[in-house]
Formats: sequence, C-alpha cells, structure tokens
Amino acid sequence: MVELLIGKKGTGKTKQLIDHVNNAVKVAKGNVVFISNDTGRNMYDVSSKARMADTTDFDIESYNELFGFICGIVSRDFDITNVFIDGIFKIVGTDSLEGFEEFSTRLEKMSRQFNIAFVISMSIDAETAPDYIKALAQ
Repeated sequence: MVELLIGKKGTGKTKQLIDHVNNAVKVAKGNVVFISNDTGRNMYDVSSKARMADTTDFDIESYNELFGFICGIVSRDFDITNVFIDGIFKIVGTDSLEGFEEFSTRLEKMSRQFNIAFVISMSIDAETAPDYIKALAQ
C-alpha cells in the first residue's frame, strides 16, 4: 500500500506523518523507517524505536534515485513493515511530478512483494493535484 499525505506547505503534514510513525511503532511486528532530508529536526518527536534515515548526504536528485535509496534500506533489513517519507519534494530537490507516477507504481509493487506500507508527505494542493495523486491521498 502506498498512501500520500497531501496539502499545501505549512498545513501540518509532518506532524501528522510523525503521529503515524509513532503509532506504527506501537503495533508493528517489524521495523518502522522514517526517511527525511532533515531527521535532526524531528529527532525528538519521532519514537526512538523507528529507524531514521537522513537523505542529506546522498545527493538524491530524482525519484529513481530515491527508489534506489529505499531499495538499499529494504535489502538490508528483511523485516520492515512501514516506511514513512517526509517531504518528498525536498528530498528529490524539485516539486516537479515528472517521474512521480512511475515511482509510486514501483513502490506499490515493492509494497506487495515485501508487505511494506508506505506513507509519503507531499506539499501539493489537493484541489489541483492530478487524479492519480488524489487516488493515493488519505
């Protein structure tokens, strides 16, 4: 399953995502991963039981590169049940949607294959978002 938390910048998506992370670590039978480009900012809000991955040092510049980063995380930890990605546009360095639909399709396939739930926060207006994004939004 791939779900999106969408809304304009400053609408509380990160706080909502962190609440999801903290709830997941309470019930998950495996590991919970929180991916951000600034995990230090949220270090004290996210449960210490969640594995935090900061993308800052990896120069991720596209959705394909982010997918590769996620594959690396999944390949070294067989019991991940949840992956939360905060601020995907900040991570890939653009708010362009070019390549995002393919990225979300590939994540959905990974989700089914490895039984991992993905939740991604995205700063985009819900009213003007493309239909495929609206379909993934909570």
